[in-house]
Amino acid sequence: MLLKDFYSIESSSQEEADYSTTIRINKDHQIYSGHFPQRPVTPGVILMQLFKEVLERITNHELQLENATNVKFTAVVDPNLDDIIILQHNFEEDGERITLKGLAENNKVTAIKISAVYKILK
Repeated sequence: MLLKDFYSIESSSQEEADYSTTIRINKDHQIYSGHFPQRPVTPGVILMQLFKEVLERITNHELQLENATNVKFTAVVDPNLDDIIILQHNFEEDGERITLKGLAENNKVTAIKISAVYKILK
């Protein structure tokens, strides 16, 4: 887990091919001391990493981001305003790769939309 102590999974559910994962972020994590001390903002790359780590947990595979064909950051995630992020996602696996489509909501606002392909390492 690259994001050690950054988050905890509060709940997860699956309905057919659609997944929902509720994450509580650690607003006191050291990442916010540099990004940014007076106004903490969750970096976009960290939001992308959340999808990868949740997908690894669901599929029980080690993954490597191969490409992200569509990533849109649409809102700032400020942990002091709301420390809950809800990932809504689905994916397809072909044995070598996993294709993901997802979005993350924070404070009832979409923060990121992502379409990505991950190579299965293990």
